[in-house]
Amino acid sequence: MNKTIPVTSACDTPSKQSPWLNVNDALERMTSAVKKIEASETLPVREALGRVLAKEVISSINVPPYANSAMDGYAINSNDIPASGEAALKIVGKSFAGIPFAGEVQPGECVRIMTGAQMASGSDTVIMQEQVKVDGDTIIIGANHCKNENVRHIGEDIKDGDVVLQPGQLISPAELGVLASLGVAEVTVFRPLRVAFFSTGDELRNVDETLEEGQIYDSNRYTIYGMLKKLGVELLDLGIIPDDRKAIEDTFLQAAEQADAIITSGGVSVGEADYVKETLDRLGKVDFWKIAMKPGKPLAFGFVNEAVFFGLPGNPVSVMATFYQFALPTLKTMMGLKSIKPVVVRVPCQTDLRKAPGRTDFQRGILQYNDQGELVVESIGMQASHVLSGMSKANCFIILPQDWGNVSAGTLVDVQPFYGLMT
Repeated sequence: MNKTIPVTSACDTPSKQSPWLNVNDALERMTSAVKKIEASETLPVREALGRVLAKEVISSINVPPYANSAMDGYAINSNDIPASGEAALKIVGKSFAGIPFAGEVQPGECVRIMTGAQMASGSDTVIMQEQVKVDGDTIIIGANHCKNENVRHIGEDIKDGDVVLQPGQLISPAELGVLASLGVAEVTVFRPLRVAFFSTGDELRNVDETLEEGQIYDSNRYTIYGMLKKLGVELLDLGIIPDDRKAIEDTFLQAAEQADAIITSGGVSVGEADYVKETLDRLGKVDFWKIAMKPGKPLAFGFVNEAVFFGLPGNPVSVMATFYQFALPTLKTMMGLKSIKPVVVRVPCQTDLRKAPGRTDFQRGILQYNDQGELVVESIGMQASHVLSGMSKANCFIILPQDWGNVSAGTLVDVQPFYGLMT
């Protein structure tokens, strides 16, 4: 890694007179300022998929509820395992899943048993069918076996009285299966978080409209919609709001009344027609920060009445970067999730990376396996914050610390896969 500090312009580096917030401090301020929602509801387990558990789940049974076979084979008493050579055991019955053997295995006897079937009384070991010789109603076993072989014991997975799931746990398909294995029909989950979002600007148009001179399509609202949709919150899309003081104020008041959080992009600078900032100064308690990160320097955070407000930058890539690094973990905190940290892996970078010290860089990259089967990452190339197509080509952020300079190929770097951000 090249730690030489390249020549940079004043706008690339935080000034000493007005230091910028670093990424970790900004995130800590946000997550510390919000509270998780307290309201909860009880739902059938299938309807709880993707929701956050509000009340612990305690098992009222053992799982498995009875000793059963882990293999297709023969249930025996371990006392019949020969010390050397072989032993012959008589087959006296069968045990199938749901249809157990009704008798008791005596010395010198065995029961044909299938995977998941209840262990017959008197047996404590299962010999796999591939490891026996069958001769009519007799099997021959060797000495290379031990007691409790291939047996699933009562409560081996979950014991009666165990706390199985904790509040703050996201209910995924695995949790649904666990709940079903306990016979749990309903669970208590936090109500969904409600998030309102909108765009401001006379130049913005919806995708079904024809562009005129000086107009652009509103892509940020669609990106924000997609990120929020994956998070599983209730969405309130308030559309495109013109640069009009009253329209902007009315929209903020509507959003604050109906939602737990509000997200906008752009409009938080001090431009002649930027009414968002002056509206927030009047209605809310909002801080306007410069974050020592790239992309995504400008950021606003605070409250409009009781609703949490995130004012994301206007550039498309900056919107996604700041949403993932700040809005997403803060919203997860509000949802009641215990774990809000994304997955980060350290892998070799296959390409040189340009970087000026002073800001944490979230460069877009492609994480993949090389010909040797090792995980590596490479840059997608152009890293400009307006190039949204780069986010589509990428599958991860390459995170370069604030004090790093240029990075040479072969350097180990931290990588944040996109797929891990929403889990």
